[in-house]
Amino acid sequence: MVNVLVLCTGNSARSVLSEAIIGRRGKGRFQAFSAGSKPTGKVNPFAIKLLSAKGYDTSGFRSKSWDEFAGTDAPKMDIVITVCDSAAGETCPIWPGAPVQVHWGFPDPAYVEGTDDEKLQAFSDVYDMIDPFIEQLVALDVENMDAGALKAALRAIAERAA
Repeated sequence: MVNVLVLCTGNSARSVLSEAIIGRRGKGRFQAFSAGSKPTGKVNPFAIKLLSAKGYDTSGFRSKSWDEFAGTDAPKMDIVITVCDSAAGETCPIWPGAPVQVHWGFPDPAYVEGTDDEKLQAFSDVYDMIDPFIEQLVALDVENMDAGALKAALRAIAERAA
């Protein structure tokens, strides 16, 4: 099983959406986790609403600190992906250690103002941005790639999407 940790600041929207998509697309090969450097303490209700509408079981999602994954008893991560939008001036968490790390920046739908329908649409738009990245990730032969090749492949996914 390939363990993937998706990090953002609040662990309430983009990282949770990514965790869900990896869990669905990579079922049987990938195990997804998400966390934040400054977790909000709850998953954004629009993330839950969107995932529920797409048929995900949302009962296990929660906003949590990356500290849960830094201890010696935590699962060993193979890949760490940051999803904060550095172009928006957000500070992305940095993960220490040996996992392959990549940054895939996405706008934070939690900051969208407007009606509930407009907010839900923003979450749907970001989900649709993340999904092709994950589709390409799970298509990789990760189990047979060394760290250098994997890092290059993960960066290439971001470059193709740019």
